[in-house]
Amino acid sequence: MWKFAILPVFLAVFGIGGIWTVECAGHPPQSCLFAQTCNILSVLITCVVVIRFQQAKDFGYEGRANVAGLWMGSISAVGLSLTSNIQASVSLEIHCFGAVVAFVPGLAYFWVQMYLTYKAQPSVDRPWVGPIRFILCVLCSAFLGSSILSLSVNCVHVLFLDFSFPVCFFNLWYESAGATSEWLAVVVFFLLFGLFAAEFRHVDYCRLTVQRPALESDCCAGSVETNSCAI
Repeated sequence: MWKFAILPVFLAVFGIGGIWTVECAGHPPQSCLFAQTCNILSVLITCVVVIRFQQAKDFGYEGRANVAGLWMGSISAVGLSLTSNIQASVSLEIHCFGAVVAFVPGLAYFWVQMYLTYKAQPSVDRPWVGPIRFILCVLCSAFLGSSILSLSVNCVHVLFLDFSFPVCFFNLWYESAGATSEWLAVVVFFLLFGLFAAEFRHVDYCRLTVQRPALESDCCAGSVETNSCAI
C-alpha cells in the first residue's frame, strides 16, 4: 500500500525542515518548539523502525541483524528526544551525550539496513535502493566524522591555546566547518529515513491486536498473510 510509503517521506521532510529551529533552540519559547519537533520525530522514527523490523521478519528473515537494527533505531529515537529536551544552555554534557546517542547508533542502524537491503525482502527496488542507500550512508558517515573532528579541534584550541588573532581565526573556521558538517549530516540522516518509502510501499497492512480471542479466531480461520505488520 502506498499509504505506508507516506510515513518515511513525511519523517524526512519534517525532520529536515525542523532542523532550521536549531539556531534559536536554546532560548524559550523557541526551545519548546524545537523540543516538540524532535519529540514528534522520535515517535515517527520508532514507528518506522518497528514497521521495517516486522516487515523483514514477516518476509522470512530471522537473522540477528534485524534485531540489532531494531535496538539501534530505538536507541537513536531515545537519544534524539534526550538531546532536544535537555538544552545546551541547561546541561551541555547531557545535550551532547544525547546527540551522540541519537546519531551514532542511528548511523549504525542505516548500515545494518544497508546489509538487510541485500539479505531481506522486498527485493523489487533493490537495484536502485541499494546504491543510493550506500552513497547516503557514506556521506552521513563522512559528515558526522567531520563534525566530531571539528568539535574536538575546537575544544583543544579553547582549552590549551591562547586567544591570539590566528588562533581565534582558526577556531572560528573549525567551528563553522563543524556546524556545516553537522547540518549536512542531519539532512542526509533524515534522507535515509525517507528512502524507506521504497520498502514501505510493499507493506500490506498494519494491525494492532489486544485480545487473544481475535488471534485465535484468525488462526482457526486459517488466514495467513505474508508481509503483515502486527505491532
